[in-house]
Amino acid sequence: MTRDWKQYVLDDLSERFAHMNVEALHQYGQSLLDKKAEIDEKEWVQQLILEALSFLDEQEPEWTYVASNLYGKLLYREAAENRGYLYQEKYGPFYELLQSLTTIGIYHKSLLERYRKEEIDELEQLIEPDKDHLFTYIGLKTLADRYIAKDYQKGVQELPQERFMIIAMTLMKQEPKEIRLKLVKEAYWALSNLYMTVATPTLANAGKSYGQLSSCFIDTIDDSLQGIFDSNTDIANLSKNGGGIGVYLGKIRSRGSAIKGFKGASSGVLPWMKQLNNTAVSVDQLGQRKGAICAYLDIWHKDIFSFLDAKLNNGDERYRTHDLFTGVCLPDVFMEQVEARANWYLFDPHQVRSMMGYSLEDFYDEVRGEGVFRDKYWECVHHPGLDKEEVPAIDIMKRILRSQLETGGPFMFYRDEVNRQNANKHLGMIYSSNLCTEITQNQSPTTVAEQVTKDGNIIITKQPGDFVVCNLSSINLGRAVTNDVLERLIKVQVRMLDNVIDLNTIPVLQADLTNKKYRAVGLGTFGWHHLLALKRITWESDEAVDYADRLYEKIAYLTIKASMELAKEKGPCSAYENSEWQSGKYFERKGYDQSNRNDWKQLTAGVSQYGIRNSYLMAVAPNASTSLIAGSTASIDPIFQKFYAEEKKDYKIPVTAPDLSVETTWYYKSAYYIDQHWSIKQNAARQKHIDQSISFNFYVPNTIQAKELLDLHLDAWKSGLKTTYYLRSTSSDLIECESCSS
Repeated sequence: MTRDWKQYVLDDLSERFAHMNVEALHQYGQSLLDKKAEIDEKEWVQQLILEALSFLDEQEPEWTYVASNLYGKLLYREAAENRGYLYQEKYGPFYELLQSLTTIGIYHKSLLERYRKEEIDELEQLIEPDKDHLFTYIGLKTLADRYIAKDYQKGVQELPQERFMIIAMTLMKQEPKEIRLKLVKEAYWALSNLYMTVATPTLANAGKSYGQLSSCFIDTIDDSLQGIFDSNTDIANLSKNGGGIGVYLGKIRSRGSAIKGFKGASSGVLPWMKQLNNTAVSVDQLGQRKGAICAYLDIWHKDIFSFLDAKLNNGDERYRTHDLFTGVCLPDVFMEQVEARANWYLFDPHQVRSMMGYSLEDFYDEVRGEGVFRDKYWECVHHPGLDKEEVPAIDIMKRILRSQLETGGPFMFYRDEVNRQNANKHLGMIYSSNLCTEITQNQSPTTVAEQVTKDGNIIITKQPGDFVVCNLSSINLGRAVTNDVLERLIKVQVRMLDNVIDLNTIPVLQADLTNKKYRAVGLGTFGWHHLLALKRITWESDEAVDYADRLYEKIAYLTIKASMELAKEKGPCSAYENSEWQSGKYFERKGYDQSNRNDWKQLTAGVSQYGIRNSYLMAVAPNASTSLIAGSTASIDPIFQKFYAEEKKDYKIPVTAPDLSVETTWYYKSAYYIDQHWSIKQNAARQKHIDQSISFNFYVPNTIQAKELLDLHLDAWKSGLKTTYYLRSTSSDLIECESCSS
């Protein structure tokens, strides 16, 4: 039988790729059999895959599908052997798969409890094995290595289309029975056609008996010993379950601050950063990778210089946190002082609270150039009793630029613009972003209100803060736009995201409360460069900027409409009342109410009447891993190269730009050769329509001058960008964020 299977693989190869010259590969496979008839199937297929990939280059990119086809055959064979069905059938009985993996504890029992056998059999008929031919080799291998369900001996059980169907069933399992199967079919359609992807935690954990489904979390640490250690425990629990975490440290007093009146007692934020660094290293994510945490600090905090140096390779190792990512929170007035080459002043937040009766971080400028934050800031500067450190603003910016060129960070968070654009400012303040800079939601610290003993038990009462949770999913622009399916797709995609909120089990109670209160989701996109190439649009052009504006306005319209329709069906989120969604100010600020288009006017009226299901709706994540699975380009980024090798710990795979051809090659300009000011223009047009933020990278040569880099940051700030992510230079070797991939 093994010889028969190998012959079947070769014959199918010749038939499926008859339009290509695969005869040499066929002969190579046959020669391997002639030399060693009983060669192990896995070894034989892997040799064929390597041979196929050796033909892959810019002139012949289709060889990736040949390698993918071969790898798929191997997956089918392994699944058939492990599950006990004939390999010719490719996919085995679906109901039996659910029974088997539920019995051994891989799948959660709820799937068999919610769906009758007749329903599961009906869904099995929808599974299309031929959809596996949409995968590139790197896409299929990434999905198989990291996400499909395996048994405890790491044997393949689930196949790619079954993973998609399980995700669809899981995310729709609590829908009303009369519409549930229809919704499962829609979700499977969206996933199997690679029109969208779900976030890494959802892709990996949906339907399984372990793990959680949300991508991103943000904690705000209280300035107390109890608050600091409680937050570290919460962060460890989330990291264990696969979440990427942002941590705002700005409320913690600076080094040398007073504790209970004793001057000079505080050790500042660095020791707590060190603690977080240890948590990131020691509490890994489901055994797959170490935890991922980004710490944020305000640019006016007295510890800012030591914070900026924390990731550098030189200096005192006791003050280095190499495994943490960092971000700085920048008000408009700081950027103005940098541009004017004026001085900046650093404060201890604890002393400001004690002496001034307010916290600087609790304010922002309501309009550009004027507002409460700058008034409070200059009030602190001119207060004679308040300790302050005076430093040229440009010196701080130089330290930021130096760190970015060496480590890729810190990330930039433009706090005034973020809060000005916050549709839910009636309920709070946004202090920082998440690990990948695309999430911007209300935050507040959790505090211990009371500790008492009763009946021999210790009862701890906490005042829960807004512990940010976001659930991500992304549109594959290269496929969804070109196939004109956005309207159908976004409707089901928003429902899937909304259902994650009710299905998820978050091990931090205040995060669960925040999740239900705001029902925040982050619908994003990837494949922007892929789409531009297919549309024959040059990156550095007004046409690209205009297209970004029009496309993302359409995506925003469809996303808001989908959430409004869900609110009509299921009720609005509790945060809706008194929000800018309810008042219409959100639409007014965006200029949608002035549009001549009746669709926006009708939508504004609909949101006013029915509410909105999700108080935060859109966020564009990096999606490095899932864009690979979907065979497209990452996020809104330009490609590195048209042809390159994707290197991981245990393999190196050649990859070409998607749909590379003699027609598209001219539109695939490398990121490092693109004028980044054009990327800023594009992103400013896009950001106008995104209610949260965007993971936006700068790509620069390592020879860039400081003034050029400063000009990029000033341009980004003036253009209304809310955040910027990595500074990627040609000499950098940076770690990808996988927790937010969607």
